[in-house]
Amino acid sequence: MTRSPGRTPGRRLAALAGVTAVVGSLCVAGGTAAQASEPVPTRAATCLDPQALGAGTGGAAAARGGRAGSDHRELSAKERAAVEKRTKEILAAKRTKPGGSSVPVYVHVMADATGIGDVTDAQVTQQVAELNQDYAGGESSSASNTGFTFTLAGVDRYYNSTWHKDKQSTTYRSQTRQGGKNALNIWLVDFSYLGIATFPWDYAKSPSIDGIRVSYTSLPGGSATNYNQGKTATHEAGHWLGLYHTFQGGCTTTNDEVSDTPAQSSATSGCPEGRDSCSLPGLDPIHNYMDYSYDPCYDQFTSGQTTRMQQMFSAYRA
Repeated sequence: MTRSPGRTPGRRLAALAGVTAVVGSLCVAGGTAAQASEPVPTRAATCLDPQALGAGTGGAAAARGGRAGSDHRELSAKERAAVEKRTKEILAAKRTKPGGSSVPVYVHVMADATGIGDVTDAQVTQQVAELNQDYAGGESSSASNTGFTFTLAGVDRYYNSTWHKDKQSTTYRSQTRQGGKNALNIWLVDFSYLGIATFPWDYAKSPSIDGIRVSYTSLPGGSATNYNQGKTATHEAGHWLGLYHTFQGGCTTTNDEVSDTPAQSSATSGCPEGRDSCSLPGLDPIHNYMDYSYDPCYDQFTSGQTTRMQQMFSAYRA
């Protein structure tokens, strides 16, 4: 099934690999939704998919106890150093100043055969609005305006219980992904995570699965307690734009490769004001979108993170 990124939304029926897809008043492309019967209770269980070039956090067990876990494929110190070196070489060759960008967003609603996970058009619209607010620095005077804006380019709806549970994820992403390397594809699914994301430097190797998978219960108004303000997508989009967790590397001076995010020894759970898990300068950045805090605790990216996202976008997605 072929779709135009800028196509006017409408209602239609489509068959894709034996899967019925109903495209509603919005036009998004499909993933699998998080289980309605088991809302993900913590971001630790949100974003991990090492075997499919994904970023995510933890698994079912982690989800029950917090955001503990990794929400992106793990990179060794050698791999991370290689990414930094390669990025500098690409940017030097381009000789253009990195900046923000307008990002087209394709949302894929992956409901099951009975309609579980079929989020409303309003929730999709609110999720995109949340991305725009967060990336514009609209929640705190300490927040950086990243220069990235997000425009809903399409919404598809699929009613397939296998895809809804994030089974055959490589297949469903390959068959439903839209747009180029600059397009953020969001698959709304039902799994043991809150979210999973791919990194920008992996696009060249696996373009057909590039994007983020997010529990449908984490959208604004969803059922994921403490994680239903749409900020899981903000967190995962951060990975998609090249950010690590703020606790990457633990108590080290390089930690997440961003100089203005204080080092922290481990992920945050909840919103513990004044937490200071490292002897290095600064309190833990519990309000940063790239920690594992509750949604109401999140309110900022830093200027250093803005610089990194703009550089990564210029190197791998522009």
